[in-house]
Amino acid sequence: MRTSRKITVALACPEDAWPHPDWPAPDDPYVGRVVPLDVAADVVILYRDDPSEAVRELPATDIPAIVISPCRDTEAIVEVFRGGAGYLVEGDYCTCMLSSAVVGATVGHVYLSPAACSALREGARRLPTGGEALERLRELLSPRERQIMELLSTGLGAQEIGLRLRLSEKTVRNNLSNIYAKLDARGSTDAVLRWLGAAPVLRA
Repeated sequence: MRTSRKITVALACPEDAWPHPDWPAPDDPYVGRVVPLDVAADVVILYRDDPSEAVRELPATDIPAIVISPCRDTEAIVEVFRGGAGYLVEGDYCTCMLSSAVVGATVGHVYLSPAACSALREGARRLPTGGEALERLRELLSPRERQIMELLSTGLGAQEIGLRLRLSEKTVRNNLSNIYAKLDARGSTDAVLRWLGAAPVLRA
């Protein structure tokens, strides 16, 4: 992705708690500066011990948001994700991944770090017959559609998925339309929650 202007990130974080004082690096090609929450920005990062606090603070505007927290609770992650924000588990990402999540947020991608994905999957396994129900759901998809869902669940968009799988963006989007129909999902967020087995958590 090329941009003529570097991204400005508004950071909400307890004083002296932010673990990346040198981020963004001067040579970061996309992220330019970090500003306080009350300054206009392209993306908001909420660094909170309790994700439910972050959910209450999510911008009411269309500004994309990312929540960073040590919490790995499945329901907390689902709540944040359903609120439209990405979720990075503290210690589960590097600053390059953080920059990627910020760039993705500006084009509508909702990023989950690997530990966040794992927490959602583990929560699904703990549900009564959760594993069986999830397997039945996944069997609805073709092998190619499963590949696409695995990549979509990490926050990649159609263009990036196409590059990874050597498919055109149009082909990926056609596959996504079929996936949404098969999973009875309203869109990418709903599809990812169903794919990871997290959707039943809210209905249990």
